[in-house]
Amino acid sequence: MKVVFFQRKPRPNKNFSLEILFEQIRAHLPESIKPVKEIAHYYSEGFFKRLYISLEFIFKQGDVNHVTGDITFVTYFLKKRKTVLTILDLGLMNHPNPILRKILQIFWVQIPVKRAGYITTISAATKTELLKFVNVDEKKVRVLYIPVADLMEYKPKVFNTEKPTILQIGTKENKNLIRLAEALNGVNCKLSIVGVLTLGQKEALSQNNIEYSNVVNISNEELKQQYEQTDLLAFVSTYEGFGMPIVEAQIVGRPVITSNLLSMPEVAGDAAHLIDPYNVEDIRKGVLEIISDETYRNMLVEKGRVNAERFSVETITAQYAEMYKQIFKS
Repeated sequence: MKVVFFQRKPRPNKNFSLEILFEQIRAHLPESIKPVKEIAHYYSEGFFKRLYISLEFIFKQGDVNHVTGDITFVTYFLKKRKTVLTILDLGLMNHPNPILRKILQIFWVQIPVKRAGYITTISAATKTELLKFVNVDEKKVRVLYIPVADLMEYKPKVFNTEKPTILQIGTKENKNLIRLAEALNGVNCKLSIVGVLTLGQKEALSQNNIEYSNVVNISNEELKQQYEQTDLLAFVSTYEGFGMPIVEAQIVGRPVITSNLLSMPEVAGDAAHLIDPYNVEDIRKGVLEIISDETYRNMLVEKGRVNAERFSVETITAQYAEMYKQIFKS
């Protein structure tokens, strides 16, 4: 059975796309399934380039077609009964322009979902959100999580209660870095930030007297080192389709503070301190509790390691393989 994965052309400095994690699924599929990766020739921009991408993929279909990423429009031209569409998140529905938001809803969400035979989301929260925007049979939408990188492994570390290093993964607006900086004002810590900082974020870090380091465009091995060198992961995002850093930190053995909305509680299980990401004082209290309470901190670490087992490559790949076989047989 040939399963073709259709993916967008990756842009530079985008190391943390969830699409990368489908590499692991392909690597662990059983021998009876032959995975093929097809990457779009152009970036997803402009009408004619998107049309070219769609037409290009018509001639590269397999026994099962799996569309990932933001090129959902390619489902228009693929064989419906053979096509799986994975929805990573519905962040595009937060676009500030109502006209453009409606266009995105119709052409990037509603029509692609109607044109695909099978839909998967990477969290139950994303499935719930999807069903608000598309009138589709709920049974057509299946929740299949994504696996955590094999590279991550348990690496115990003595927690630095005097001056902990707090890790922040991502710098897009939804990553909530400015509120985190405000929450850490006066807390003796170092913030380790992965991602390109905006001028506004740099100003916020300076105004709140935050000691920080910043890296961009790092390798997976370097990302692993970031987790291993940190004491605490702060993932207080305002929007996530999944929240992979939560699980990665739990595998490495680091306590996690994350948001109490959307997919994050679902992914974290009972193994993270949940806060209101819009409330600076709530974020601050959560960080201070983890720093000051050793028993609570150790409990989060132990529960986190158990929770992370749900997202092992073997577990998730087996679920995808079973879906591909069902599609092929039908």
